[in-house]
Amino acid sequence: MKRIFLFIMTNIAIMVVLSITLRILGVDSILASNGSDLNVQALVIFSGVIGFGGSIISLFMSKWMAKRMTGAVVITQATNNLEAWLLATVEKQAKIVGINMPEVAIFPSPDMNAFATGASKNNSLMAVSQGLLDNMSQGEIEAVIGHEMSHIANGDMVTLALIQGVVNTFVVFLARVVGHIVDRAILKNERGHGIGYFITVLISEVILSILASVIVMYFSRKREYIADTGGADLAGHQNMINALKRLGQVEPEPLPEQMAAFGINDKAGFMALFSSHPSIESRIQALEQRARARS
Repeated sequence: MKRIFLFIMTNIAIMVVLSITLRILGVDSILASNGSDLNVQALVIFSGVIGFGGSIISLFMSKWMAKRMTGAVVITQATNNLEAWLLATVEKQAKIVGINMPEVAIFPSPDMNAFATGASKNNSLMAVSQGLLDNMSQGEIEAVIGHEMSHIANGDMVTLALIQGVVNTFVVFLARVVGHIVDRAILKNERGHGIGYFITVLISEVILSILASVIVMYFSRKREYIADTGGADLAGHQNMINALKRLGQVEPEPLPEQMAAFGINDKAGFMALFSSHPSIESRIQALEQRARARS
């Protein structure tokens, strides 16, 4: 609840600060002196609502979307020893980190992967692939669960939704400012918005969204290192390292984009800047350095 409150207050703060900054810089006056009819304050509010609205809707729908897109089946009652052990392990770790028991699910994929999602740490879903259960030892699976449990306990779903909302707000705002300038100053359209405005906004949003994704992915990679240390604390450094080594032996099929940042592994993007996860090698190195420092 505190993070949701922070989410809303950050949205309001971004709009207020952006509006005040533009007024201090005299953007309103500059636009007016050039005959522009752009209502900056209205655009700020519109951008904030659109930018954060999409993020918060995705956040609240994340569990439902995850189940639909991956085919994950929630375990309501264990039907075999492995499912019973899985439920017991998740429950044990949830008690250690002090959160409510997440929903536990298995999704039908031969690849070794897992993810966590949900609107809050006490209303979350943790899912593991059948391939992960079939190919990892119990110690390695426990480390993967610990990694995902750390994502939940640290509130990473809300944190990244918050960051995404901030960058979305700026993307929506700047794209429309650029479109307005092109429409009025270059194309000399004096009334309403012509086709040039809409094409410019569309192109600007694509370019700005690509640049904004660099910021979001940077924070995502930082959260992965923290989740790895959480998994190591819950299941042991060597188990976490062994799990990562096992993951490094195969090239996984990517999770749906909405869950990729909270998976245990993911394909790197065409450039490291666009990857939601650091390389397996760097994650193992960070854990090994931490283990040596603590020994």
